[in-house]
Amino acid sequence: MMNAPPSGGMPRPNSQESLLLDYIHRLERHRHDRRAVHVHLSGLQAQNRREHHTRIAGNTFENLVKLMQAQVFTMANADLMIIYKVQAQEEVEASVVKLRFLFSDDPLVIEESRTRQALFCTWYSLDKEYDMLLALAQKLVQDENAKRNAASDRKAQEAKVLAQRPKGSPFTPELLHRVESSLGQADLANLMRRQAVCAVVGKSPPTPVFHELFISIADLRQTLFPSVNVNSSPWLFQQLTETLDRRVLSMLNKHDDRTLEGDISINLNVSTILSPEFLVFDDNVKAGMRGTIVLELQKVDIFADLGGYLFARDFAHDRGYRICIDGLTYSQLPFVDRERLGADLIKLVWDPSLTEEKDKKTEALRRIGVTRIILCRCDNQAGIEYGHSVGITLFQGRHIESIVQQGDPRKRGLRARPRG
Repeated sequence: MMNAPPSGGMPRPNSQESLLLDYIHRLERHRHDRRAVHVHLSGLQAQNRREHHTRIAGNTFENLVKLMQAQVFTMANADLMIIYKVQAQEEVEASVVKLRFLFSDDPLVIEESRTRQALFCTWYSLDKEYDMLLALAQKLVQDENAKRNAASDRKAQEAKVLAQRPKGSPFTPELLHRVESSLGQADLANLMRRQAVCAVVGKSPPTPVFHELFISIADLRQTLFPSVNVNSSPWLFQQLTETLDRRVLSMLNKHDDRTLEGDISINLNVSTILSPEFLVFDDNVKAGMRGTIVLELQKVDIFADLGGYLFARDFAHDRGYRICIDGLTYSQLPFVDRERLGADLIKLVWDPSLTEEKDKKTEALRRIGVTRIILCRCDNQAGIEYGHSVGITLFQGRHIESIVQQGDPRKRGLRARPRG
């Protein structure tokens, strides 16, 4: 008997399905004295097709294998395929009867007895049905290869996710307290990053509309707590960003900082807009400049306290600021109604899948208002080309930034990274 691969392991290149197909090919000239029976153990209930059940079922034909009267193949789905010589017909039938008795309480065998249909096994005469059995073996190989490839892809994806997952010790309340204490004394000016949001029309070079200001979380982590995985606790991370908001506002409030002279956007939490620190920041902003400042809010933060967001939005609009909802994917757009939320802009994350079912997606974007959409994370030209094809003219990302830097000698060599 040809042994099956170990239970739970990946099928080897010489899997039972492959061996069966090879054996059937070799029998092409000797088909006249051969028959086969396909025992459908895969149709049994799960508790009746465990590994030891499959082993016992295969051993039922052991004597015929030893006498070289039959070959037994155990498929990955637990099915048995027995190819035997014509003179062993009665012994094979007796073994099949034994198997039916072994699984007599299974619904498959009970249904077969009731309906008289061949549900438990299928018989073949290679003399007349060789092509049919060959086609079945080929399909079994194709199905097993497909499962093997899917399993391989799944493992590769899992490995990729694990590799991308931030490593380090858990982020605890004690660590947060220590980090917040450090932030009060640390000079964060070197961690402040700028990335342009640009208008790109036709083939003209990108024209900066405003610059997003943010603290690089990756650099902050490396500087203050390199061994900590800040993403291990979303709620503690949220509190950390609120502390960072206050520090950023404090930095912008310095009278020697000319940042507020130009058009900017700031990543903030909803609660920060309602904080005393923001009121101080607002007092330091020239009245005519408020209309050039965009406040970027995360969708999770908005829906965590919708009432708080609506209050903060009205306050910001009354003061002249604009609101942008940051980091939306296309699949999230149906759940985020820009107009009802009263947001001035949204940032849509560029993804090549946007080009699929393009007409449907384009219509959805036009309902939002393409002039209100910033296509962000554009790391290559493909994002710009897609945006132009649907009418988007505002872009942000590494590709845009590299073009801007190439055009400004003062910025060459600098790279900005998005927050977090």
